[in-house]
Amino acid sequence: MIVALIIACEVGFWVLLALGLALRYLAKMPRTGAAVLLMEPLLELILLIVTAIDLKNGAPADWKHGLAAVYIGFTVAYGHYTIKWVDGHVAYRFAGGPRPVKRYGLDYAKHEGKLLLRTVLMAVVACGLLQAAIVYVGDGGDTTSLHEWQGTSLKIVSIHAVIALTYLIWQKKDPRGRTEVTGEAPRPQQKTLR
Repeated sequence: MIVALIIACEVGFWVLLALGLALRYLAKMPRTGAAVLLMEPLLELILLIVTAIDLKNGAPADWKHGLAAVYIGFTVAYGHYTIKWVDGHVAYRFAGGPRPVKRYGLDYAKHEGKLLLRTVLMAVVACGLLQAAIVYVGDGGDTTSLHEWQGTSLKIVSIHAVIALTYLIWQKKDPRGRTEVTGEAPRPQQKTLR
């Protein structure tokens, strides 16, 4: 049941996102679209409540509960960012909004560093929820799987940190030869007279 609910929450996230943006830009109903987008956190609240009830009813703590905690952590850290990113692209495509920024060089590495901080937040939320579940289950139950998910959360952060570091070391270059700050073509160097 927990896995089905996680899948339903993920599908629901994208359905609400599509519906909210369609109302906002295609139907020209920005307030209604915003109201639909504000319903997104309810999905995670429902998942949290159902997971707690499942554990309370005596279900053994296993990988499904750990996955639910990581999913909630991911949504807390990346949910708003994802909505904003998709909203920017839809606004550009359908409402004459500004062109989404393409990042290169150090700017791209900084952006990836900010995403790494979101991944750290995801791990903190997930590990906190997992620890709460471990305490909730208590000494009488097997919490090995929940401890393993805490370790998995930290591994995710480590992997993302390595990826972010690679973008700092091997910076992504703009194929058009523009600078990352202004977006203008680089100026030719002027010769100085002596």
